[in-house]
This record gives sequence, structure tokens and C-alpha cells, in this order.
Amino acid sequence: MAKKVLLVEDDKDIRDTIVYALQHEKIEVVASDNARILKSLDEIKPDLILLDNWLTDWKSDANGQQLSKELKTNPATSHIPVVIVSAVSNIKEVAEAGMADAYLKKPFELSELFAVVKKFMA
Repeated sequence: MAKKVLLVEDDKDIRDTIVYALQHEKIEVVASDNARILKSLDEIKPDLILLDNWLTDWKSDANGQQLSKELKTNPATSHIPVVIVSAVSNIKEVAEAGMADAYLKKPFELSELFAVVKKFMA
């Protein structure tokens, strides 16, 4: 069975690049430009969540750090690895505060993306 990544990224160019790169590696990707998709985790059943920290989702005041913490403190979703993706200079602290399993600093090389995905999907 193919591994599945849920990507929540509001920047279309970054989202499209990640989707293309991961699909090229035979990884199934479900992508969304907003956090509302997190309500569908039961149906999606991702092996990994790549979560942008600064979502411009007008229906949500939450950022990736807050959403990650909610996922990691919920017994139903705490087992799903979360990687926060952001360009903030203090991304390590943001990821730690959000209880994320890892982080990916923008801009990133595709090799960095593949390494973090492979770490959680081996």
C-alpha cells in the first residue's frame, strides 16, 4: 500500500511543487490550501502531515503551531507525525511549542523534503 501524506499549504506554487515531487517518489498526496481538511483525517488516514505554519485561511485564526499541538494532544490523532513547514527564523522553537515531530525550513531543497518524509514513512 502506498504511503500517504496530507499537505496543508496555502501557497499554490509550494503546494504544487511538493505534490509533484512526492508523487514522483510514488507517495500519495492529499493537498489542501486550508486547515479545514484536518476535519477529514478519519477518511484520509495520512501517514504524515506536512503543515504550513502561516496559513491565510480566513475561516481560521489558528496557525500551524496551534493546529499541530491540537493534533498531538488528541489521542485520536497523536500518532500521526506532524512536520511544520515555515520560513520563520525560530522554526525550531515553533515546532517544539507545537509538539511537532519535525520541521522543514522554507526555502528548502527537495533533498531536505525527501529526507524528512522518508524519516517518518520508512
